[in-house]
Amino acid sequence: MSGTLEQLRAQNAWEASQKYAKEHLNIAKGLPALIMNSGLMQVLAFAHAKGKEHEVVATDLRCWLSSRFKHVLRDSDFADFMQQLMRETSPADYQAINAEAFAWLKWLRQMAAARIREN
Repeated sequence: MSGTLEQLRAQNAWEASQKYAKEHLNIAKGLPALIMNSGLMQVLAFAHAKGKEHEVVATDLRCWLSSRFKHVLRDSDFADFMQQLMRETSPADYQAINAEAFAWLKWLRQMAAARIREN
């Protein structure tokens, strides 16, 4: 994949959202507010516990973040990802990961809405 970071986010969100239904879109729309209120790790744990559509969206987010922060997030598997976030990220990395989560989710909401509208 080549292009600007915005293009890469858009492309990844477009590809991730191809399997989404309305429920996934609703989850994607709500995740930024949940992260703002509770924090990224808490929201990832919540989504994992909820399972089903929540876990699909959270897995897509973890995969994107792992691809962007390979130096600290080597695995998108839930347990490994959480361990890496808790134990291996510096405060600066954690802030950058949070910011990237918001930036990618912005694209995901738009791309998922467009895909669901076209179906």
